[in-house]
Amino acid sequence: MRLIAGLRPILLPLVLIGLALSLFNLRVGDAMGEFEVARAAGRRALAGLPLYQDAAPLPAFTQLPAVAVAMAPLAVAGRDAARVAWFALSCACLVLLLRWSAVGLPARQWSARTLIFVATVLLARFYIIDLTLGQTDVLLALLLLASLGAVQLEAATLAGVVLGLAVLFHPPALILLPWLTATAGTRAGAAGLAVLSAGLLLPAAVYGWAGNLAQLTAWWRQPVVMPVEVGNVSLAALWVGWVGAGSVAAILAALTAMLLVAVTLTVWTQRARVQDPEYLEFSLLLVLLPLLVSASPTHMLLLATPAVMLVADRWRELLLPWRLATGGAVLLLWLVPTLAAIVIIATLAQLRLRAHG
Repeated sequence: MRLIAGLRPILLPLVLIGLALSLFNLRVGDAMGEFEVARAAGRRALAGLPLYQDAAPLPAFTQLPAVAVAMAPLAVAGRDAARVAWFALSCACLVLLLRWSAVGLPARQWSARTLIFVATVLLARFYIIDLTLGQTDVLLALLLLASLGAVQLEAATLAGVVLGLAVLFHPPALILLPWLTATAGTRAGAAGLAVLSAGLLLPAAVYGWAGNLAQLTAWWRQPVVMPVEVGNVSLAALWVGWVGAGSVAAILAALTAMLLVAVTLTVWTQRARVQDPEYLEFSLLLVLLPLLVSASPTHMLLLATPAVMLVADRWRELLLPWRLATGGAVLLLWLVPTLAAIVIIATLAQLRLRAHG
């Protein structure tokens, strides 16, 4: 019995790893198209070749040159070994993301295992798609959450460093830097900018200064085309779907974005209502991030992991109308992802105004 009790904390991670390995054998082995794109970019970086050009039959590489350089070790490895290594790393990141999201929740009312179970059930489809495509979104989510953890531990420099690394994988995450600077101080913001700057300069070791500038310019100018099957969770896509492409959709998307940013700022101004305000604020920003970026695949809502856990944990503190609205939104995350994300943001604001997060 003592042995079973000792193993209990690792049972859920072991179950998740087992399910992930089964998924790899059944579906992922011949998939991971996005990972192959990154590997191809890594090979081109090693050879000093341009990164942003027609790479048929693979989709175009859309990430920063620093990511291609970082992928170099996996680019020279064998195809099967590289896929298994990346999938194992992604699964480990997912386990840590779930674990840290639960453990980092202040004044937690539910057990960590319960919250992990709830988030896994509700967000499983997002996790599976990201793992199947071999993308970096789970790693991005973990880096962002690690930055929050560093803020909670009052390690400002570390928080900035980790956020800077996250921005290299997903540049729109730079919108989190003002919150980090305001919350953890200018040292955190400076550390984030320093890491970002170093990452932008890193490919110069391969391309030279002029060549690196050319690669960054090509990255900036390239169009971003998303596969239709992954969907788009942005506010821009929401309004285009409702009123059609054009200036009206653009204006409505901008107005909606300004409203959500205003809600976010209001939440921040009410932080004195609670003892540990960082978790809710950061969770809200993670949900908001994919809505503001014009080309955000639907599975980017895996960033909502901390928000889903927070809402679940504070479920009993919500008034009945909010319970109904939020419950419906979370259950319909995949069918109406943008609207569901907006409802989750509103619920987080409601929790702050009621001093429950």
